[in-house]
Amino acid sequence: MANLSNQQKGSLLAFVAVMFITPDSLFIRLSNIDTWGLLFYRGAIPCLVIFIGLIFFYKLNLIKVTIGMGLAGFFYAISFSITNITFIISIQNTNVANTLVMIATAPMLSAILAALFLKENPDKKTWIAIIITFLAAVYIFYDSLKLGNFFGDFFGLITALGLAVGANIIRSAKNKDLVPAAVIGKFLVAIFALFFVDNLELKNNDILIVPLMCIMCVGIPFVLVTIAPRFITAAEVNLFFLLETIIGPIWVWLIIKEQPSLETIYGGIVIIMTIAIHSFYKLKKI
Repeated sequence: MANLSNQQKGSLLAFVAVMFITPDSLFIRLSNIDTWGLLFYRGAIPCLVIFIGLIFFYKLNLIKVTIGMGLAGFFYAISFSITNITFIISIQNTNVANTLVMIATAPMLSAILAALFLKENPDKKTWIAIIITFLAAVYIFYDSLKLGNFFGDFFGLITALGLAVGANIIRSAKNKDLVPAAVIGKFLVAIFALFFVDNLELKNNDILIVPLMCIMCVGIPFVLVTIAPRFITAAEVNLFFLLETIIGPIWVWLIIKEQPSLETIYGGIVIIMTIAIHSFYKLKKI
């Protein structure tokens, strides 16, 4: 990593993060635990695992690093926890497709916030990639979109805004390690879920599936995505996450044999090609 440029580091981190996230929807489908119980474990297990990792990495300096995050760390922890919670609320109160299309606006919101607050204007290629990938996401979910519950749609938009705000906070504090703030954010998520959960017992396959999902699809990616915006713009980081729109259903197709729609395949091809071409041109400038 030491010999890589910032663009290469950020792109690699974001890409690896999304690759770890892609089986997430499959694991959720395979698990039998209720939504709030799942949210608790998705907060508690990554919080504990990454906290232990930070203790080994920083040792006695962890408290100093945590305090050194300052306001950036505080606001990132809040935005990170809110994003996790609003995603679940949105999924519970509207059509899943509505939520995913709302989240597809995250790169666009990231670019706007970066221009307004960081004076970091995305170039024309990035704007074109953002617009094309958003339209592809709308195309994928168009048949499933409904005039759903406004409450759920609203929280889907808040989730996208939270992703955009969080990535820009990291970008604004690129010289600080905000991973401890993400750990605090996950802790807050677990505490919040406790108020709504009915049963935390893991049975049968959930004993293996839930911890594996929480470490592989939640813990590892959230560390990588907390580091990536230090090297590339927030909009570019969130652009990579649209890859889950197509790769996630492929995992479900391979394991559960639930074939994705033609819209998912065609729209996914457009998203993959757009991000690949955009990354090629950005890296070519190095």
